[in-house]
Amino acid sequence: MSVLPSGEQWVLRGGGYEASVVSVGGGLRGLTYDGRPVLLGYGEDELAHAGIGQHLFPWPNRITDGEYTFDGVVRHLGLSEPARRNAIHGLTRWANWERLDDGSDEAAAVLGHRLHGEPGYPHQLDLRLDYRLTDRLQVTATATNIGRTAAPYGYGAHPYLTVGRPLDECVLEFEAAERLELSERMTPTGSAPVAGSPYDFRGGRTVGATVIDNAFTDLPSTWSVSLTDPATGARSVLTSDTKWMQLFTGEPVGRTALAVEPMTCPPDAFRTGQDLIVLQPGDSHTTTFQVSV
Repeated sequence: MSVLPSGEQWVLRGGGYEASVVSVGGGLRGLTYDGRPVLLGYGEDELAHAGIGQHLFPWPNRITDGEYTFDGVVRHLGLSEPARRNAIHGLTRWANWERLDDGSDEAAAVLGHRLHGEPGYPHQLDLRLDYRLTDRLQVTATATNIGRTAAPYGYGAHPYLTVGRPLDECVLEFEAAERLELSERMTPTGSAPVAGSPYDFRGGRTVGATVIDNAFTDLPSTWSVSLTDPATGARSVLTSDTKWMQLFTGEPVGRTALAVEPMTCPPDAFRTGQDLIVLQPGDSHTTTFQVSV
């Protein structure tokens, strides 16, 4: 029996949308509306590349040198971004997830994974992803600490908005007051205001040659990022209520789409403690984001 690189495939349909969900990483392999791509996808015979559609448990973004201290103990994570000597995007992107529901609802799926941890993250979490299509795609991510010790935690997702047009020609709109400044290793060195900077897209404007790979915060309580094709009016929107988001103009995918990554915490939160969630034994945390046209 042959196995696809992205694992088992589940196609969800509802409200004019079609979503492809896969067992590798519990990822979102693609999303269309009336046949038009809303999120950048990849083929079932491919591995997810450039983070497309992946979920980032138990931390989003990067941890410098893979080193952090929690409860007085120094921990060392594998350097999954070796060129920059960082631990990036958590531990579950390539893990196998199981479908927990019976598949009777063609517009929904529930996936689960038990994270047993490793020496750099010796904690046990039950992870759950709920996908549902209505007049939009809603994705709900839940983590429950089933271990005996407190666990540091953060979550992020890595979908790429697209309207089927080169990103440079699209109109981008979002609101944020602050962005992180980054080192050459893509780790935080400080912060700066967004207003009046090249990253100020309030009211919407063409992306052009702007390069973005930054974390943003001081967001509206419910924030949204929209991408619009000025010729056709086709629009793709991601909405969430996380305190942080990362935007990335997608150079590895040829600037065909914009990664819009809701994040519960910034890069290096395991080191700085900024907006870090600490799950006590038995505690759960839930995060939701939506994608629509």
